[in-house]
Amino acid sequence: MNIAFIAHDKKKDDMVQFVIAYEQVLSGHQLYSTGTTGKRIMEATALKVHRCQSGPLGGDQQIGAMIAENQMDCVIFFKDPLTAQPHEPDITALIRLCDVYCIPLATNIATAEILLRGLQRGDFQWREIVKGKTKDAESS
Repeated sequence: MNIAFIAHDKKKDDMVQFVIAYEQVLSGHQLYSTGTTGKRIMEATALKVHRCQSGPLGGDQQIGAMIAENQMDCVIFFKDPLTAQPHEPDITALIRLCDVYCIPLATNIATAEILLRGLQRGDFQWREIVKGKTKDAESS
């Protein structure tokens, strides 16, 4: 599974602690993130994270492009709802893409925990079926 991590500045500590708690579950997956979030995760864990640009410099859009190309299976985005973000349109677009392409999205630690527990149980196997259908349609 391809899993993206994004965290606003005031939520980066929460994201790092969350990933530390689920490091064993995440170790068998391809991980992606925006710039600083990925750097912080790699400094705190043994996980390899493919880093995009930072959010304000286009990282949200890079992950959005992966969603649109059916290359992302889950997004964990710890948003800071109390601080205005200069790239709010990019954030809104990313969330919209998750809805359009039926990509599970967690915007807080409670929902993220539910998603990772589901991943641990094997509840995301439907994503492999969706990916297979997309590949079949593209090769036709």
